[in-house]
Amino acid sequence: MKWGKWTIGLLLVVICMTAAAPISQAAQKAGIRIILNGKAIESDVSPYIIPKVNVTMVPLRIISEELGATVNWNAKEQSVTIQGSDNKAISMTSGSTVATVNGESIKLDASVQVKAGRAMVPLRFVSEQLGLTVNWNQVEQMITLLTAVVEDPTGETPLPDPDPNPLPNPDPNPGTGTKELRGAWVSTVYNLDWPSQSSYQNAVKQMGEFVSLLDDLQGMGLNAVFVQVRPTGDALYPSKLVPWSKYLSGVQGLAPTYDPLAFMIEETHKRNMEFHAWFNPFRANVDAKTELLAENHVVKQQPAWIVNAAGKLYINPGIPAARQHIIDTIMEVVNGYPIDGIHLDDYFYPSNVEFADDAAFKSYNAGKLTSKADWRRSNINDFVRQLGESIHAVKPQLKFGISPFGVWRNKSVDKTGSDTNAGVTAYDNMYADVRTWIQKGWIDYINPQIYWSLSFNVARYDKLVDWWVQEVKGTGVDLYIGHSPYKLGTKEAGWQSAQEIINQLEYNKKYPEVKGDVFFSAKDLRKNPLGIMDALRTYYFK
Repeated sequence: MKWGKWTIGLLLVVICMTAAAPISQAAQKAGIRIILNGKAIESDVSPYIIPKVNVTMVPLRIISEELGATVNWNAKEQSVTIQGSDNKAISMTSGSTVATVNGESIKLDASVQVKAGRAMVPLRFVSEQLGLTVNWNQVEQMITLLTAVVEDPTGETPLPDPDPNPLPNPDPNPGTGTKELRGAWVSTVYNLDWPSQSSYQNAVKQMGEFVSLLDDLQGMGLNAVFVQVRPTGDALYPSKLVPWSKYLSGVQGLAPTYDPLAFMIEETHKRNMEFHAWFNPFRANVDAKTELLAENHVVKQQPAWIVNAAGKLYINPGIPAARQHIIDTIMEVVNGYPIDGIHLDDYFYPSNVEFADDAAFKSYNAGKLTSKADWRRSNINDFVRQLGESIHAVKPQLKFGISPFGVWRNKSVDKTGSDTNAGVTAYDNMYADVRTWIQKGWIDYINPQIYWSLSFNVARYDKLVDWWVQEVKGTGVDLYIGHSPYKLGTKEAGWQSAQEIINQLEYNKKYPEVKGDVFFSAKDLRKNPLGIMDALRTYYFK
């Protein structure tokens, strides 16, 4: 698929508005909301949809006051003239199905109308002429308007290079017939890795940023990205279940002018790289503020599912319907996109904070477990098993994996645990029974976050790799190792040189069970602390 196809698709979004059906009486009563460049626009006359022709009408005041167009309304003749910043003159008369644009006649499905003493104009037509991008959210009865548009490739804002020529991926293991995965996590929460806040409501800038990110990662020798597609109960793709992510526009529920997930997958595959869709399973929001959440966010739709733990909102894993909701949102992506894998991080139960789930423990404890800790682990086990079954029933070859905290249990607590003294463990604090997932074959790979150096005695890298290798041996579950380039240059033991990462990669070669490595995160590689970009490039391309 070439850039031309994306350009056409984006331009069609600019001039079209999806309105699947006339609005209901309830929606008319409540009124359709208008969001312009992320700001709510107040109007004493609500927009409405004309039945049969499905034309959305908006107050003329929006065009004049908010978009800065010059408007001349002739009450006697019931006609309006709108002049945009490019001096384009648009004329419409009530009752006429023909408008004029710079003297040229154009047929309309509906023309200007007067409602409650206010002139209303057809949004689709006016937006086409003035260069707005328009999106319709049927669930929320919300119109979003963007003044940023996608320019023609010959204009002042060119699209990214349609035929990039990145460095070729090196053969990871010449002659072995296997492919070593070399990935990077791409965080979207807080706009950490992509997209930038400066790209809000600018599709061209966002696409260009992702293309540059891929080029940088592939230039280091990486061949996979793990992109966070649902950071806070929202989505970076059009969903029937959850709102658009605020990290695309600054406003949750505000639709972009393109499908970011489809674009990212296409660009990733053009480079023969793998694209893994990364989900935060039970995180609902990064804080407890609800006023800026979209109306179809799970916090507002299902408040009984939500637990406030230390000022952050979580979906309660103890409620079966809540777990199924998360599975349903993930399956939207499994069914709708040509991804290479589904990836979960360690957002299960939060560690070392109070989690108010007594009511759920009493109501949803079919196994009559007396230990709440065992019950919590059982909830996560049920979720992992059911999700894996759902994924593989649809796409048996799709990779499903999880990235837990790097220490399962300490040997001091469980003699089968690792020779570590970590203050937090996956099993005891996050209620992640990783051993069971591996032994039952519910997952295809495990990707522990071993974020410590070879000289950090509390949790040494080599000892943890040794332990995880033994856990997967003979199970058919692949092992990827999660690395922490974000620690390079810090005062923690072992991170004073980029050679620490290279030494870790070399250590992994001891074990055929280690099938690859994933780095957290893309931005921390691209910042090139202590020369890590050059070190990886030299190591992978040697």
